[in-house]
Amino acid sequence: MDTALNRLRRNDIAIDQRAERATPTAPRRRPRREWVAEYGLLGLLAAVTVGALVGYSTFTLRPELLSQMPEAIPIYAAAFPVFARTQIAIAFLALAVFLWRATRLRWLPAFAALYVISLASELLGTTVGVPFGPYQYTAGLGIKWFDHVPMLIPLSWFFMALPSYALAGSPARSALPRRMSIATEAWRIAVGSLLLLTWDLSLDPAMSSATKYWEWGSEGVYYGMPLLNLFGWYITGVALMTALAALRADDWLRFLPRRWLGAFYALNLLLPVGMSMAAGMWGAVAATLAALGICWLLLRQRGDDRPPAVLRVVR
Repeated sequence: MDTALNRLRRNDIAIDQRAERATPTAPRRRPRREWVAEYGLLGLLAAVTVGALVGYSTFTLRPELLSQMPEAIPIYAAAFPVFARTQIAIAFLALAVFLWRATRLRWLPAFAALYVISLASELLGTTVGVPFGPYQYTAGLGIKWFDHVPMLIPLSWFFMALPSYALAGSPARSALPRRMSIATEAWRIAVGSLLLLTWDLSLDPAMSSATKYWEWGSEGVYYGMPLLNLFGWYITGVALMTALAALRADDWLRFLPRRWLGAFYALNLLLPVGMSMAAGMWGAVAATLAALGICWLLLRQRGDDRPPAVLRVVR
């Protein structure tokens, strides 16, 4: 018996030593005060989002109020595009600061890859109509790549694709890095792509029907959007998730707090959902909530006992 116990102790020591050697660069757990900057930027993002929703609900949906205040017309005209650009910029800044503080520069290859892939997909869409269908961006989102795609748009693809991929993964953070099976990774890519697509179910009605940040070349059945766009979003999402898997982004993503990523995803979802609610587009709101519910069920089916909080609210 003593021999068996000694053998078990030696095995335990060997496992601990391998774990220490395997994770020499793993980010340390930091005191909560070190997260002030990240949560402060989340607060700023929330404030800008709420401000945009209040302005949209007050003036865009009730233009008669502007006619009663002529001095506010030029202010509103200038603020309308600024709020959208500011919201995208602050969302990206919040995620960038969060990633830099947690991983330093390890996220930059993923950022470069996702920016290029999403830009290529958007350029195809705005020139030949593939894979989303024919559409074009207005001037509302600022300077464009090759006069077709606003420079801010690939940023938004990145800052929603990354949390979608992270939230679709397992919440467990083991000390030893684990290589997923092909089936497990394929499942994660599929669910992450659906989580990314969920955003567009309210984003597109809000930005092309309720407002005019882009315009469709043909009238579609979903608030003017052709259903082909959903296919394009999902395929682009699969490409982005596959790139993250190929770059082994989970080597550093698994150390990030899922609660922060879930809150970040929810804040970015709040703007289009809130605009859709204010505009009375309840079908878009219902479709978004239904898709979140499907994502929650898929994660439960996979065996994730505790899906992200942003998904648990739609149980």
